[in-house]
Amino acid sequence: MIDFDALEAANAPLNAFTDFDRAASFGEGPLAGMTIGVKANIAVAGMPWHAGLAAFETRLAERDADTVALLRQAGAAIIGVLGMEEGALGAKSDNPHFGPVHNPHRLGFSPGGSSGGSGAAVAAGLCEAALGTDTMGSVRIPASHCGVYGFKPATASVSQEGLEPADLTLDAIGPLARDLATLERVARVISGFGDDPLEGAGATLVEHGVDVHPEVAQAFAAALAALPMPPVQVALSHPQSRIRFAGFIGVSREMAAHLRGVATSDKLAKLLTYGPRRNLADWAEDREILARTRAEVQALVEEHGFLILPTVPNPPFSHSDPEPPAQADFTCLANIAGLPSISFPAGWTADGLPIGVQLVGPAGAEGALFALARQLDEHLRAYRPPSQGA
Repeated sequence: MIDFDALEAANAPLNAFTDFDRAASFGEGPLAGMTIGVKANIAVAGMPWHAGLAAFETRLAERDADTVALLRQAGAAIIGVLGMEEGALGAKSDNPHFGPVHNPHRLGFSPGGSSGGSGAAVAAGLCEAALGTDTMGSVRIPASHCGVYGFKPATASVSQEGLEPADLTLDAIGPLARDLATLERVARVISGFGDDPLEGAGATLVEHGVDVHPEVAQAFAAALAALPMPPVQVALSHPQSRIRFAGFIGVSREMAAHLRGVATSDKLAKLLTYGPRRNLADWAEDREILARTRAEVQALVEEHGFLILPTVPNPPFSHSDPEPPAQADFTCLANIAGLPSISFPAGWTADGLPIGVQLVGPAGAEGALFALARQLDEHLRAYRPPSQGA
């Protein structure tokens, strides 16, 4: 029996869920007894499918997205729809139409985005797992900021049917959970999963155009120290900030075309102008940067087995502060390369805010990537529930 009255009360200070499905029930299968929330840009039959957009506030999904259908078939109860950044463009989850989502570790702080409701709901214990979407890091950024675990599948290994898209060349639906075992159980249900080994000692990027907060650097150093052997330091041809900007331009172009004629906030409308107004020569340069980065990241993973990186270069921040532009500088690489990636808790700031680290590995070696994440997680023991959460 799911106590929706208790869930409504616990959700009220967080605004993680925008809608609950009080008719939700459990089935039979490998996820029987598990409660799951779903980001509002993923279709859940009979529930609002608003994608954080006021223009879609009354739109109801006619049927489940493929990923949601797989979860139901596996016995999970889909208990509601989760708040998010407007249109899934941004990493703060301060939605002008549905209100801000709050970080369970500190009310008034951002949970990250764009899957902020997914991260907050999982961290607060409102559901055992949640689906988010990850275009440039939008599953892993909330996982880091909310102190939980997040998985972005390889782009080609998970269905996009039933997803309100941002950029289908980068989008991937992925789960968040409070432990790696639950995360892997959900990931195996919704996405292709391989058990090839990770060949190599791993690599970490030389910080190239990214200003990393000292406490993030400290947590990352602890994760590096937990590896079986020191990783090789490598560099990409372009600064990560330039790579992230090229990715943003592509997303802006795709979303502007997809949302043509749809009313949005002034903030989102402005973001959607960047891609279309890019001149042909600059857009050609952006595409070349993305293609080169994709090839380089894939080659690095093939050579070294995996990449290990900070998830986000900054700790969680207040909703009253501007969104740090570099939040996706590290996470965007897995999307551009189409590779699977796991974010897990790695440490804490002096004032009690969570910090995450991510692994990026080859498609087909998801099982081994999870095994390495478990090894590091057991060493770091950095997960802790929010003191003010549900």
